[in-house]
Amino acid sequence: MVIHLGIALLSIMLTASTAVAQEKAKIYLGASSKTLGYSPLWVAAKKGFFEQQGLDVQLVLLRGMPMTVQALAAGSLHFGSGGPEPYIEAAERGLDFVITGGVINGTAQFIIAGKNYKSYEDLRGATFGTASLTGGTITALREALKVKGLEYPRDYKLLIVAGGSSANLAALQSGQIAATTVAVPLNYAAEEAGFNIIGRIIDGVPNFQTNVIATRRSWAEKNRPVMVRFMKGVVQALRWLHDNKEPAIEFLSREIQLKPTHARKGWEFYTQNHLWPVDGAVTLEGMKYNIRIYADQTGMKGPLPDPAKFVDQSYLSEALRELPKQ
Repeated sequence: MVIHLGIALLSIMLTASTAVAQEKAKIYLGASSKTLGYSPLWVAAKKGFFEQQGLDVQLVLLRGMPMTVQALAAGSLHFGSGGPEPYIEAAERGLDFVITGGVINGTAQFIIAGKNYKSYEDLRGATFGTASLTGGTITALREALKVKGLEYPRDYKLLIVAGGSSANLAALQSGQIAATTVAVPLNYAAEEAGFNIIGRIIDGVPNFQTNVIATRRSWAEKNRPVMVRFMKGVVQALRWLHDNKEPAIEFLSREIQLKPTHARKGWEFYTQNHLWPVDGAVTLEGMKYNIRIYADQTGMKGPLPDPAKFVDQSYLSEALRELPKQ
């Protein structure tokens, strides 16, 4: 079941008691987007993997990371998902957030450009559309462009375009911007519309943690059996996505509302590039990159923190021991 919560509901405290064998623990899981990358969460909820673990997981769609972080901090959610940087920042400010697993281990963004731009060199002096001037995706884009010889702000400009990928595509169509990034499978729609694919961020930034699962340490330790069962449900969903191509494509087409051809290409991109982690783990090399992004944006002094400061995969490790080996 997917619930859309308004701002007014974020103050409601929803707590789950520790489950016993015959009871289902009610869990609220927040997702800041319903897109292809986030689909393992929908698979876990809709295909019954959480239910198999004795959990009644309510999947809450909250538009944007600020609302998700706020709800998790307030206790309105038991788990949040999304990019790791906001959870790192919150932990550094004293909130007891901890990352317990991965959902998207890498970047699925393509660099697309108007019809007059066919190469990275053509983009020298151009304006890129972006949702913000900070954050993981734009930083990864700048790194990927740097690999190709384009330095910011010397060689290109950045323009904030509000409204997400659809607004970026409209700005590209009108000529307001020359290039932008879109995540798979929107790149296929952009290509069909006549835009040019310039490259992939993953080629310039191979290690990056795009999406994680986070919770509060205090709640996790008090509810360890529930935590382990939750992570088992996540792993089962990830395994199902990888092992059942045609049913997975049909699910993605229906649930995420993708064209069947885009669902197929998207599934192939995510599985072939190992963006959905079969074992549910985060990539620690990717987390190091995310921590560096956070440090650069906040002016953090001194040595960078170790990922272990923000990540606890002991619940996942226990879950994997209890699941059949693959």
